[in-house]
Amino acid sequence: MLGYEPVGLPSPASPLVAVRLLFKKFVPPRAADSALVEPLISASIPESLAARNDHVHPPVSKRVPGTWYHREDHPAHALFRRAPTTDGVTYPEVGSSAWAAAYPTGKPDETTLPQAWTDALNAAVSAGKIPDIPPSTLSNGNPYYPGNLDPSSTEVCSTYAKCRGNDNVVWDAPDGVLGAGFDDGPLPTSDALYTFLQENGVHATHFFIGVNILNNPKEFTMAFEDLEDDIAVHTWTHPYMTTLDNAAVLGELGWTMEIIHNSTGGRLPKYWRPPYGDADNRVIAIAKEVFGLTTIVWNQDTEDWSIGEAGGTTSAAVHASLTKWLTGPKSPGLIILEHELTTSTVQAFIDAFPMIKGNGWTITSVSELYSSPYQNADGDDGVVTPVTEVIAFDGTVSTSSTNSSGSSSSTTTAAGSSSATPSTTSSLHTTANPTITSSGTSAGNNGSSNTPGSGGKQANSTNTSSSASPSASGSSGFRQQQNGAISYFDLAFWDLRSVFAALGAVFVSAAALV
Repeated sequence: MLGYEPVGLPSPASPLVAVRLLFKKFVPPRAADSALVEPLISASIPESLAARNDHVHPPVSKRVPGTWYHREDHPAHALFRRAPTTDGVTYPEVGSSAWAAAYPTGKPDETTLPQAWTDALNAAVSAGKIPDIPPSTLSNGNPYYPGNLDPSSTEVCSTYAKCRGNDNVVWDAPDGVLGAGFDDGPLPTSDALYTFLQENGVHATHFFIGVNILNNPKEFTMAFEDLEDDIAVHTWTHPYMTTLDNAAVLGELGWTMEIIHNSTGGRLPKYWRPPYGDADNRVIAIAKEVFGLTTIVWNQDTEDWSIGEAGGTTSAAVHASLTKWLTGPKSPGLIILEHELTTSTVQAFIDAFPMIKGNGWTITSVSELYSSPYQNADGDDGVVTPVTEVIAFDGTVSTSSTNSSGSSSSTTTAAGSSSATPSTTSSLHTTANPTITSSGTSAGNNGSSNTPGSGGKQANSTNTSSSASPSASGSSGFRQQQNGAISYFDLAFWDLRSVFAALGAVFVSAAALV
C-alpha cells in the first residue's frame, strides 16, 4: 500500500479513473484523465504535509532517503542554515578555494566561534542541561579526572571507562547485525575501501575528521556522491574530548558539522563518535543539547590503528579478533571499531569481509541501525519493533527518553522545547531508539576507580565485550523517508482514505449506470 500514491475522490462520472487511481503505479491513466487525476492527488494531501516538500535537496543521492542527517525542522538547523526557511542556497564547490577559506586549518579558536553556537551552549548551561563536570587531564595517554572523581560513576559516566549509563550513547547493534563504520577519513588510503564497498554493494557510516575533509575533498565527494554513504562527525582535530572545556568541545563538533552541512547541500549530521571513545555526561550533553548529536561508540575494538607501530598490534592479530567475533555469538550485534586510516586497516576489513556473509550476519551502515521510525522484521513472520516516535500532522515530533540516571523523562517537540528538564536528556528531536543501550552501571574500570578502560587508539587498551542485549532484536535497520518529507505514517493514512473514496466512487458510478 505504501507504494501507491495518495489520491482524492474521483468524479462519479469517471469510474475507470477511480479504478486506475487504486492501482496508479501499474495502470497508466489516459491523457484525458490526467487533468482530473493530478489536482485530486494534490488536493488529497493537507497543506501542513505538503509544506514539508516545498523544496528539494540537490539531486545527489539515488538511494532511499538517508537517515544520517537531521530532519529539516530540527532546531539545530537554525545554527547553520543560510536562508530563512530552507537551505536553498548555492554553496561553494567542494574543494574550491572559496570553500576551503571558510574553515579553520587547525585547532578551532574558541574566541571566534559563531555567536549562534555560543548562545545555544550558554542557554543549555543556564537551563541546567550541561553537567558541571571538570575536564580530565591526560596521563600516560589516558584521561584522569581531578579529585579522584570516579569515571564510572553516575555523575561522570565516561565512555572511555565503558560506562553504559547514558541513554544517548549507542553501543550495540541488534542481534545478528553488524553495523559498518570507519573512522578517521577521508584520506587517500580511503580510495581502496570505497572501491571495495561499492563493488560489494555495502554501505557504511564514515566518521570523518573535519581537517581531513578540508584536505581530502576528492575522497569526501566520493563517499557522499558516488558511494551515497552516511556521514558522521569525528570532531575537527581528533582530541580527547573530555580534556576540553565547553567552548572547545563546541568548536570541535560545530566546525565538523559546518563543513559537512555546507558540502552536502545543507544536510546536517545527527551522529558523532568521540576520538579514542573519550566522552562523558558533559561532552555527550553538549553534543546532544546544542547540535542534536547522538553518540555512537563500539562494543569491539580491533586496535587496527596500531598496526605497524611500536608496541602495536599486527594484521594477523586483527584478523584473529575479527574471526572470533564474526564466528561467535550474534547477541548482541556487532559495532566494531575500524579505520580507513592506512592500507593495513583497510585490508583488514577486506580480508574479513567473506566471514560476515559466510556466518549469516546482516551488514548495514551503523547510522541506520536505530534511525528508522520502523524497525523492520526479517521476513514475513519476524517481530516488528514498535515505533518510538510519531510525526504529527502539525509538524511536531513526540519522543520518549530518559536521562543518564534513568530517573526522569521528557516529551519533545521539533521546535526544541521540552516538558521536563533532566540533567542530560536532550531537548532536541532524536530518532535514536532509547532502548538500544543498557542503563546499568559501567562494564568495569579495570580494577581502579579512576583507571579508564579501552579507548581506541591506545596500545594498552583492553577489549571489553558487551553483556547488554538490544531490545530491537532482529532489526535490519531498513531506511525510511525522514528528511523533511511526508512520513510513511501520513502516507498510510491518506492512502487508506483514498482507497475507500475511490471504491465508493466506483459503486456510485455503477449505480448511476444501472
